[in-house]
Amino acid sequence: MRGAPTILHLDMDAFYASAEQAAKPSLRGKPVIVGGLGPRGVVATASYEARVFGVHSAMAMAQARRLCPNAAFLVPRFALYRTVSDAVMALLHTLSPLVEPLSLDEAFVDLEAGGTEPTVEAARAVAERLRADIRAATGLTGSVGLAGSKMLAKIGSEQAKPDGLVVIEPGTERDLLGPMSVRTLPGVGPATAEALRRAGIHTVAETREAGEAELVRLLGRAHGGSLFLMAEGRDERPVVAERDAKSISVEDTFDVDLTDRTRVQLEIARLADRCVRRLREAGRSGRTVVVKVRRYDFSTLTRSETLRGPTDDPAVVREAAARLIDGVDTTAGVRLLGVGVSGLADYTQEDLFAQAAQAAEAAAGVQGAAQAAHEALGDAGRPPGPERPELVSEGAGEASEDAEKPRRWLPGSDVRHAEYGAGWVQGSGVGRVTVRFEEPWSPPGRVRTFPVDDPSLQPADPLPLLRPPAKADPKADGPEGPDPTPEQGETPDPEAGRELAVDPDQGGASVPQPGEGMAPGPEEEAGGRDGPTPGAGGVGPGWGRGQFGVVEEGEGAGPAADSRPGPEAAADPDTVAALAPEEPAAPGPGRGGVSP
Repeated sequence: MRGAPTILHLDMDAFYASAEQAAKPSLRGKPVIVGGLGPRGVVATASYEARVFGVHSAMAMAQARRLCPNAAFLVPRFALYRTVSDAVMALLHTLSPLVEPLSLDEAFVDLEAGGTEPTVEAARAVAERLRADIRAATGLTGSVGLAGSKMLAKIGSEQAKPDGLVVIEPGTERDLLGPMSVRTLPGVGPATAEALRRAGIHTVAETREAGEAELVRLLGRAHGGSLFLMAEGRDERPVVAERDAKSISVEDTFDVDLTDRTRVQLEIARLADRCVRRLREAGRSGRTVVVKVRRYDFSTLTRSETLRGPTDDPAVVREAAARLIDGVDTTAGVRLLGVGVSGLADYTQEDLFAQAAQAAEAAAGVQGAAQAAHEALGDAGRPPGPERPELVSEGAGEASEDAEKPRRWLPGSDVRHAEYGAGWVQGSGVGRVTVRFEEPWSPPGRVRTFPVDDPSLQPADPLPLLRPPAKADPKADGPEGPDPTPEQGETPDPEAGRELAVDPDQGGASVPQPGEGMAPGPEEEAGGRDGPTPGAGGVGPGWGRGQFGVVEEGEGAGPAADSRPGPEAAADPDTVAALAPEEPAAPGPGRGGVSP
């Protein structure tokens, strides 16, 4: 423990949801939920507007929809989150060389190692400046805790949420911790809390009063001893700048339990390739391959195999994972599969047996291709022509089928239209995709609907949250430059767009809303259907006037676990879900039957 609060803990406020609100003007001040949108999706982050309804991280998405049906349900955009995180971490490194990141939005900083004077006033001034710099650089807010230990600094940042600063001065630790739940202490999970509850221990003060000997008897020497020290407010863990990864893994949760053995093997091979890709990106290799299987009844088991040496060869990892899954009974149904590599190293040792098997497979593939070419040429040795149309149409049919397969658009993902510019997917279904065209620095934008295969609509990279600095244009018209374009969100298009909503009588299919395609009213000219309203900070109350519906298509595995906050917290890339509707507004003038 230090005599001054020089350990800082930063935690960004509702990071994913806040970033989405900053990127999408029409969502500001409205409930936003980010996570997996499939039937088994999990909430990654909920905005504070959604938390008042009881929604929280790690909650099943189905329950979140019941609690807050009018929220905006979006898939995570980790490219944007990593960009913002890099900017925040760069600011932290200006304060001290000792920065210990815990996740994209959370880190410890040792201010004393950066030369900050060990006083309460100096530490507070640094924290206030950091919060202002983060807001200026990203447009987002973060909460900061200052204390003499990592445990207390993290507790302080939790108390400071949202957008606050809490300083825990030395000497006040015991009084602060006493009334808190024992779950507040690091390392106390559900099992430990239950063991303490059975012993009549519920708060930190009761944990301290029980004494070290009683805690050791209940939890064991290592866990019980460390828990007693933390209950006393003592935490000697240093801030560590480099944290070496112990393993690398990926996993997927499936909307429908897998029972087909061939499908399970294919998924394991796909996960093994993704795991090796992450392994190589980190510049590491691994010695132990691990397979994780969660059955239909939530029972989870793991199987592992240690290789002769560390490797980053996808064929070796794929083969080991296949052997492991062969020893697991999956006939009753599997809801989650995972592949991981542990025992990481900085070098590789080639597996000659795997190389021989890979060479044999390649040779077999060449032989099969030669045989297929011979059959295609026929007895006369001539290429397929009009006399053998079946050989021509076979490959052409596959190509045309892929070309005609409709694209899928996930809610919240970035797109760009050749005519209307940048926007984001608001919903998709029944062969159509609804896009709201707006930028982070524009007013709430207009909504338009297109066919899912519209060639003018293409996926795009996320826009920065703050407007890029303007470049001098010698051809600018007048002293203030050229007039803003509709693509920049400055001048709304006078033609009203079409919108999607859910018709409960049609099983969630998207249907046009009354008044669609009609001339916009005065409010629309000011900023679209979610245009500014007095007293609302430029964003109208409510959520979208029934613009969002739930439309799901397809079935398949969720995205990579390496981009998920939890094992089941990512969106299903084959599930397209729009946002839930709100109560339709009462008819009013100027909107063709739909009130502004």
